[in-house]
Amino acid sequence: MFTLNSTDPLPLYRQLYDQIRGRILSGRLPAGSRLPSVRELAAELSASRNTVEGAYQELAAEGYIYGKPRSGYIVSDLDHSAAPVSLSHKPRRPERFPAPPPHYAYDFHPARLDPASFPVALWRRCFTDSLRESSRDLSHYGDSQGEWRLRHSIQRYLERSRGVICDPGQIVICAGLQQSLDIVAHLLKGSHAAVAVENPGYHLPRAVFRNHGLEIVPVPVGTHGLDLDTLAASSGTIAYVTPSHQLPLGCVMPIANRLKLLEWAEKGGRLIIEDDYDSELRYHGTPIPSLQGLRPHGAIVYAGTFSKILSPALRVSYLVLPPPLLAPYHRLFRDYFGTVSLLEQRTLAKFMEEGHWERHVRRMRTVCKKKHDALLRAVERHFGPRAVVAGQGAGLHMVLQLPGTARGEAEIIEAARRKGIRLLPFSDFFVRGTPDATTVLLGFGGMVPDEIEEGIALLSPLCF
Repeated sequence: MFTLNSTDPLPLYRQLYDQIRGRILSGRLPAGSRLPSVRELAAELSASRNTVEGAYQELAAEGYIYGKPRSGYIVSDLDHSAAPVSLSHKPRRPERFPAPPPHYAYDFHPARLDPASFPVALWRRCFTDSLRESSRDLSHYGDSQGEWRLRHSIQRYLERSRGVICDPGQIVICAGLQQSLDIVAHLLKGSHAAVAVENPGYHLPRAVFRNHGLEIVPVPVGTHGLDLDTLAASSGTIAYVTPSHQLPLGCVMPIANRLKLLEWAEKGGRLIIEDDYDSELRYHGTPIPSLQGLRPHGAIVYAGTFSKILSPALRVSYLVLPPPLLAPYHRLFRDYFGTVSLLEQRTLAKFMEEGHWERHVRRMRTVCKKKHDALLRAVERHFGPRAVVAGQGAGLHMVLQLPGTARGEAEIIEAARRKGIRLLPFSDFFVRGTPDATTVLLGFGGMVPDEIEEGIALLSPLCF
């Protein structure tokens, strides 16, 4: 006997399909058995003939039964030893959604933004306008390199704010740094074998390059950025750098070192990947010029993102490719489709064209400077001379060195977790080696000043 449950969210035809399939696989309906006619079974179940016909057609399509003229549906002869074990006879369990991520009252992750910082009203209006204007374009794919309007807006912005010299044809819109670097790795892995990375440095580029078979060559970072003597002596022919605000130490590569790095790249077919991930957030002094702006036609791939100022959830980043890489890019990716939503691209283009982006940058710089200064004050108040702060003055994080503590990183992170404080392990940024002293990475973008003060007050006694 088959039974149907009208309160079960599973469609009735699917309930019937599961029951018949289960009996066939368990052998309770042997090969050659004739199933009731559609009319008979529909009457027996008080169900529509469409329900029974739908279940039978599904079973026939998958080969469990077959139709025979004037005989109805017959159970197929199956190899039960190779057939999957049926679980349909077991009672259905309610669906279990994954548990939400743990909530931290004080989240010092270095890549968090305050939810209140996103310009919801402006974005909604730009999105609605773009939806109305783009209705005819939603039936086909957009430009695989990215919307020209957005690329044009990015080109104009980079020229004004970062001194980057390029044209929109050199810009590729990507879905975050991960995809940006994936594209670069595809372009370079045939002609390069090893990439030099900062140590300590961001772990994501290492993972992307390693997955493409490139050798990872760690190069130490000092107070002036990448150690250029070590780089010159290494086997790396690609250098991935964050020269304007090194991640995680926060140092800035001075102009003399920038010029030396450019000279290194000009010898022997070498190349620089310049990740300018948070250049908008500089709180003191004049903006640091980009490497690309110093050598517009040099062997430099410039990578930027909207994640650190606007929203990491939008997944919009961009590359500026040097002219020699444009032909290989078009050859490798000519059959690819764009990975960033057409509507999101056009919304962002409109957001930039109407001046909202640069106003948003100015506002975020002011807001984040207040948080930056609140963190410095809180560290001074609660840690005093026991801590040394590095990397202040820019970005969304700074580094706290604790030379006098006997506690290790793991011990501090676990104690902080129990108090509702999230810390990202500083050790994750090292390819090899460890910091000279216990070091804590403190991001401040996701909290307001009062929360920063409270979090540091709780954290301080846990570090000693």
